[in-house]
Amino acid sequence: MKKGKVFLVGAGPGDVRLITVKGLEAIKQAEVILYDRLANPKLLEFAPADCELIYCGKLPNRHILRQGNINELLVEKALEGKRVVRLKGGDPGVFGRVGEEATSLAEYQIPFEIVPGISSGIAAPLYAGIPVTHREYAESFAVVTAHDKSKEGKPVLDWEGLARGVDTIAFYMGVGNLPFICENLITYGKPSSTPVILIQWGTFARQKTLLGTLADISEKVIEAKFSNPSIILVGDVIALREKINWFEKMQLYGRQILLARTSEAPSELAKELMDQGADVIEFPKWKRTSLPVELEKVTSYEKILFTSPESVNEFFTAVLEDGIDIRKIRADFFGASVKSIKALNNRGFIAAHADELGEPGTMLIVGDDSILKKEFDSDSADIMVTSKKELDYQFLPLFKRMLDEADVNTMVFPSSASVEPFMRALGEGDLNADELFKGLQIVSMGKQTEAAVVEAGLSSNGTPAQATQEALVEYLAARCPVEEV
Repeated sequence: MKKGKVFLVGAGPGDVRLITVKGLEAIKQAEVILYDRLANPKLLEFAPADCELIYCGKLPNRHILRQGNINELLVEKALEGKRVVRLKGGDPGVFGRVGEEATSLAEYQIPFEIVPGISSGIAAPLYAGIPVTHREYAESFAVVTAHDKSKEGKPVLDWEGLARGVDTIAFYMGVGNLPFICENLITYGKPSSTPVILIQWGTFARQKTLLGTLADISEKVIEAKFSNPSIILVGDVIALREKINWFEKMQLYGRQILLARTSEAPSELAKELMDQGADVIEFPKWKRTSLPVELEKVTSYEKILFTSPESVNEFFTAVLEDGIDIRKIRADFFGASVKSIKALNNRGFIAAHADELGEPGTMLIVGDDSILKKEFDSDSADIMVTSKKELDYQFLPLFKRMLDEADVNTMVFPSSASVEPFMRALGEGDLNADELFKGLQIVSMGKQTEAAVVEAGLSSNGTPAQATQEALVEYLAARCPVEEV
């Protein structure tokens, strides 16, 4: 059997948009992905629907899969002829054990590529307004592991070389050893007044920072109950933060949003919210399976109503594959939503909203099974089911893990159609709605959505005056500000 190939990919520090183009291409073509805890799970949504996802996350004192098991799995899946991605937080060559994994693959002569990623030790400081080098403050920079394989886990380092020879030092995952780090740096020559900053969950909207000096930062960490994952940055360059702290000034910094999702396609609303500094968790994750359709009568209809943008694409794909000349379809086109109309416009067709249908005439309704069963079962029209949409159960554990690690403070329902599927998916995922919504600001986009939220037994805390992406951003930025982080 032909051997597969392995891509050892750096996912970047957390912000999903910081992955490299090459890394994203590898994910999109993967048949198996072994991913770490610190690789943003949202990246897995770019994988093919049938891709096998294997969690290899590590927590302090607890391993889901030990490194030896991970090495064996990479070899096993590659020998099955699979295209495998090993997705690691940050850069795989910076404390990512990529050397051990690559060595295992080389022993079996399995082809592999290493795809660099943006390291957290550089990205997290930049998102906190601190470049790690600067002509006036720092001409040298070092990344250092803050724990080792010993029983006590305290790193054996050239402390004198670090203290006297390096201007900026980034310690990775070292909160537990912070007193030991500060003591050694002071002992070997760093002034006790040297600035120190801890950056937790760097590049996320839940990013938190704690500023101090080598003399007092350990006590501050205890008082603030600061924990990993954190970068500890030491050096005078930290003084620049006051002037160039950009990320924490974004409109929606601190907003951790749970967004009800109706489509499996990338969400424009989620992108806009992220562009303004928010973290966005979309739920549920859907998967769609195309179904065979009968097109014998397609040229005979006077009107064709598309219930979703996906149904537009599926319909015209089927028409093309069946060899039908589109010019023979004389029907007027209608969309059940703004997105459906836009999908038709993108294909060069002028379409009206479903509200303008008037008398049915000879009509075809095109859509997926879930929408048609609920809203468009009409005796006066023919029905064409182009696809089957269902909950992607493989993503439920990922969703639960994202909720555990985040501190969601805002729930957004973008449309009335998003409410019922969201609540149903919570039940299918065995998620407690009362616990999930406790303390959340629930925002509905539009009056119809607000009515659907209330009907579902939830209390909507607010509704943007205009149901647009821009209005939502302004609303979230101006009202009920989240607790300062």
